[in-house]
Amino acid sequence: MAGGTPTGLPEGPDKTRAVKAMFDTIAPRYDLVNGLMTFGRDRRWRQATVAALGLGLGAVVADLACGTGALSASAARAGLVPLGFDLSAGMLAASRASAPRVRADVASLPLPDGGVDGVTCGFALRNLVDLDAFVTEMARIVRPGGRIAVLEVSEPSNPALRLGHRFYFGHVVPRIGAALSDRDAYRYLPRSVAYLPPAPTLIRLLVAAGFPDARRRALSGGIVQLLTGTRESPSQGAAER
Repeated sequence: MAGGTPTGLPEGPDKTRAVKAMFDTIAPRYDLVNGLMTFGRDRRWRQATVAALGLGLGAVVADLACGTGALSASAARAGLVPLGFDLSAGMLAASRASAPRVRADVASLPLPDGGVDGVTCGFALRNLVDLDAFVTEMARIVRPGGRIAVLEVSEPSNPALRLGHRFYFGHVVPRIGAALSDRDAYRYLPRSVAYLPPAPTLIRLLVAAGFPDARRRALSGGIVQLLTGTRESPSQGAAER
């Protein structure tokens, strides 16, 4: 996995099993807890993610690690055609989105090369075992000229905001989760930020995979980041090399 091995957190197959079991457990109240702990801002973040794709009506979008389908629903409201993929059967069962959804490993998708116009992914990078494989798979399934928009947690660059965010995410969020859902899961989720590589590393991964214009945008003061990119054509990539 890019970014090294966070101390005290599961890796490899152990991580896959732990993450799947955790999301199966918290699926029934996942949307409720998300809305409360973000004060409803998660809806605006999803809207920004869909808008960042810049795709036309009817474009087919693979929503990877789709969870309960909230991002798929945002895409559908924008006139796109989402297809949801997630490894957690519990999350898929809890989905209220009307989009088709498939249980699948997002690093090995049942989609043809260049089979979709775009990809969305919300708050899942830190739960993946192999970021390189995931980014490579995104590049495989997105057509040349297609777009990706990946939403993930982050930390504010402002020291005071960062301190407050760390306290809230590390101490308040686990209490909300314990009261409404599963204590262990919401103790793990703040710690899982340690899996994330630094922003420049994420951008380099995307550029190397075939998204040469990859960029990062901070949202809500930097507590969330939005990674976007356009899939280059094979001829474009060969010419640039």
